[in-house]
Amino acid sequence: MPQITLTPAQRKVHRADAHHLDPVVLVGGDGLSASVKKEIDAALKAHGLIKVRVFSDDRAAREAMLQTLADELDAAPIQHIGKLLVLWRPVPEKVKAADEDRLPGPRDVKVLKFSKRGGQRPEVKVVRVLGNQRLTTGGQVKRAKVMKKSIKKSAR
Repeated sequence: MPQITLTPAQRKVHRADAHHLDPVVLVGGDGLSASVKKEIDAALKAHGLIKVRVFSDDRAAREAMLQTLADELDAAPIQHIGKLLVLWRPVPEKVKAADEDRLPGPRDVKVLKFSKRGGQRPEVKVVRVLGNQRLTTGGQVKRAKVMKKSIKKSAR
């Protein structure tokens, strides 16, 4: 797969975003094994922008690793500084399946009950309201009223 090419301005933005990140994957003495590449690929899918720490003293080997990772994982090499490699790949959009028949679920609502005396704190009560229920102004839970359909519309 070809690696992603970025403009210098885009690379600069990604470099700034990666500044505060910690290394996600550590490459040891075995180098780029298949399991290390798999972990880097999973981290790129999850985060998009990652740092990789390489425990090797050979700078040329680290540069070769950066190019190899960028080519094989379809990523953009952002930076190689010291023993850190920074890679970026756009995060794929997650498709959420929408269920049209789904009803609203339960939700927790805080109800404040104020005291008749002014100097006291209000009493806080958490009430679980189901999808077919409603909360009155007094803090009571009631069933939602069923909307009646029009006789005229159903006759057609």
